[in-house]
Amino acid sequence: MSIKDILFRYATPLTTWLFLISLVSGVALFLGVGAQYFREMHEILSLFLIVPFGLHVWRNWRTLANYFRRSAMWVSTVVCLAAAGAFAYEGAGATATNPRAVVFGALNNASVTALAALAHTDEATVTDRLKAIGVEVGSAEDTVAGLAKASGHDSFELLGAALTTGAATGQPAP
Repeated sequence: MSIKDILFRYATPLTTWLFLISLVSGVALFLGVGAQYFREMHEILSLFLIVPFGLHVWRNWRTLANYFRRSAMWVSTVVCLAAAGAFAYEGAGATATNPRAVVFGALNNASVTALAALAHTDEATVTDRLKAIGVEVGSAEDTVAGLAKASGHDSFELLGAALTTGAATGQPAP
């Protein structure tokens, strides 16, 4: 069996399963469910989908080309390209920023003092929480971004540790 035969044999099954994974993870991300589980899966496996999709199109080219003889393919093409163009146009001209990105940007630039205020605690408690995950805080004015860069930790991890109270941190809730 040649490499071409093997690739053709697996093109449709891989396209099917990678599409379904992309579908489920994309819907979950859209709904804001389980981003920590689905974001990387969705991005990476959607990229892997390109290869079997290309093989699937190659293998089924004659059938696909026949669709272009029908109006349904042209109508679908125009509708999908128009929708994609509308989203791209809206994104290119958008002045409003994603509120999550704005909030994260503000939190990423927040000092230990600001985090303490947000967590309804004091700077020493936030510093202790960060030290518990291996982050050395030099001053109460250190920012999350600076601490993340210096420690090699992710900003989200630092924010989680600094702002989480109770059993998750092993510390008593305020």
